[in-house]
This record gives sequence, structure tokens and C-alpha cells, in this order.
Amino acid sequence: MSAFPATRLRRLRRTGALRALVGEARVELADVVMPYFVGTEALPNEALPAMSRHTVDGLVREVDGLASAGVPAVILFGIPGEKDDEGSGAWDENGIVQQALRALRERFPELLLLTDVCLCEYTAHGHCGVLAGGEVDNDATLELLARTSVSHVEAGADAVCPSDMMDGRVGAIRHALDEAGFHLTPIVAYSAKYASAFYGPFRDAADSAPAFGDRRGYQMDPANVREALRECELDLAEGADVIMVKPALPYLDVIRAVHERFDVPVAAYNVSGEYAMVKAAAARGWLDERQAALESLTAIKRAGADIVITYWAEELASWL
Repeated sequence: MSAFPATRLRRLRRTGALRALVGEARVELADVVMPYFVGTEALPNEALPAMSRHTVDGLVREVDGLASAGVPAVILFGIPGEKDDEGSGAWDENGIVQQALRALRERFPELLLLTDVCLCEYTAHGHCGVLAGGEVDNDATLELLARTSVSHVEAGADAVCPSDMMDGRVGAIRHALDEAGFHLTPIVAYSAKYASAFYGPFRDAADSAPAFGDRRGYQMDPANVREALRECELDLAEGADVIMVKPALPYLDVIRAVHERFDVPVAAYNVSGEYAMVKAAAARGWLDERQAALESLTAIKRAGADIVITYWAEELASWL
């Protein structure tokens, strides 16, 4: 290769059109999913508007703008009016997510509707499964997650996304969906979901903080990446169609490792804490929100994510 001055890498950086022409990683609107929180009562959040909670009617109005902007997919998190120890609102035929799915499916037939499958928003104790002896009972939880998944698909979900981190839950859900005749419904598995401090704003929005203890007994240790690959491998063996890493920015190395190991679509969740940090810094004038958000999302794509769940999904329509 010729040395300077024959080789000048700045030649392809000179204009925006040139930079776009040779860009290696691109954030595309077709690749993003917008999370929404739906409950029996609205709960606005002025500081973090994407973390607001909507009623079903309010959600339909919100999604109208999102769909008009060209965002192709949403993922729903439900907050029931009442909670119990089993989290029975999760699979209730008239549960809050089921109501939202029916309303959205009727209004937006082309929109992709994904649902988070977990019990933490529905249980009185806030853990992701039923308890036995003060600990989450893995195997007893599987049937409830499977029932929840089937109820979501019956109500109109295009894909279900188990986030509970119970061992064997993908297999249980796949079996239940197939038994119910939903052979073509994909499972987007939160395969490498870490026990993270970056979930704080989400837990406020979803009212899902555990009443005691923490989730380190089932969510992953932030120190581990080989374990993440084992989780992904097991989920794929059980029938997962897409595997996800959550959070995204502190785990770019994990996204890269998963992308390189498995020849399947990889999703990454740009979580509430990542969103909140940029929002807070922008509010103080410390950085430009648009540039910081686009840089963050580009980094996630560059690491190997095919799909990005992000609270900036609607803004991306105008930014891009």
C-alpha cells in the first residue's frame, strides 16, 4: 500500500455524501423497535417522555404518530390494576396488554406487535416468577410464562419476547405456541439479560421493582461473557428465532461475541438508563442529544445488532 501523500484517508471524509457512501454501520428505521408502557391509568414523565405510561386509548394515539413516522414495530409492557403472588394478570384474556394488542391490531394492521413476556410487572412481590421458600421457583414459572405467551398471540401479538431469564422458558413457550397452533410465531429471547443498574427508570415506569432482594439469582452477572454465549446457545436449541443482549451500551463486547458466534438475528436493548443518561446530560447542556443518541445507536449496530429496541425510535424518523 502506498504511503502518505498518495494515501489520504481524509478524502472519503470530506463531505457528508462521501461519508454516507462509505459508512460501515448504519442505523435504519426499519431495524428499530419502540417500547411502550400501558396501564389502567396514565402516568406522564416530562423528564423522560418515552418512559410515560399510557392507557389503551392513549397508547393508540401515541402509536398513530409513531406509525405515521415510519417506525415498523413496538414492544409492549403491561402494568395491571391489581397484582397477586402468581402474576395472573399476565395471562388474563382481558389483561392490559391483551386489550392493547387488540386495539392496536385493529387500528394498525401492518405494525409489528411484540410483547415482553415476564411476570415482574404483575406479581405483588415484583420478581419475575412465582416464589417458593422466598426464592423464585424456576420450573413452576415456566407454565405461567407459556400461558402468557399464548394469550398474547391470541390477542394479536406477532412475536413474544421472554425476558424472565428462567432456565428452559424458551422451550416451554415454543411447545405451548405450537400446541395452540401458532407454529409461525417467532420467539425473540432475552438470552443475555444482565443484572444491571441501568434498568432504574424502566422499573419506575413499569412498577416492577422487587419488593425484597434483587434479581441476581436469575439475571446474568455483568462480569461474564462466555456464560452469555451458553445462554444464547441453549435458547436457540430450545427454539428461539432471535436472541437479545440487554443492556446494550455497557455490553457491546457481548453483542459482538454473540454476532460472531451465531448466524441468527441479534437484538439489543438500548435500555432506560442509557436513554436517561443522555437526556439528563442534554438537559444540562453538556452534550447534544441527537448526536449522542445517533452515536450510541450506531455503536450498537456496529457491534453487530440487527435489531435495536430504543426509546429514541420515533425521533429517529426525523433525525435520519
